[in-house]
Amino acid sequence: MPISLPLVRRRCHVCASERFRANGKFRVNANHKVLDAWLLVLCTGCGDTAKLTVFERAHVRSVRPELLDRLHHNDIGLAAELLQDTVLQRRNRISLDWDGAWRLEVAGPLDGEEVDVEVRFGARIPVRPVRLIAEAFGLARAEVVRLVDEGCLVSTVRLGGKLSGDFAFTFKRNGTMSG
Repeated sequence: MPISLPLVRRRCHVCASERFRANGKFRVNANHKVLDAWLLVLCTGCGDTAKLTVFERAHVRSVRPELLDRLHHNDIGLAAELLQDTVLQRRNRISLDWDGAWRLEVAGPLDGEEVDVEVRFGARIPVRPVRLIAEAFGLARAEVVRLVDEGCLVSTVRLGGKLSGDFAFTFKRNGTMSG
């Protein structure tokens, strides 16, 4: 589950820092019948403001009234949605840093000889399954990798890379782990 907005990775033109914090503030500019909208982000180093383009030179009738209302009211939920939009990320040449912006919620005991686990993401947060499994079971990541190699952790998805979508795995204790 996300607990805060991720940091934005982008180079600051003032202090050369590479992290910006979004606080859900937007700027909308109207010029006759065209609109521009930006998500404002603040440099974590110097506090300088940068603008991430949401849309440019959009005809006023092409912008949904609900979207415009959310922009005017600095909707933090809209900021979260837009930051995860791959089109916005490419357009603004940014990536996201999710470290410390999410938490793991375990919905029940993880005991028994064989445990089937479903992992559901509250947002599309790219994270390594090995890290999630290590946190859920209270193990070191190296131990989780060893369990995968030994066939004690089985999944239809590759557990070694990063995922941002739901997945499932089976954990077979087989006496290899205490706890």
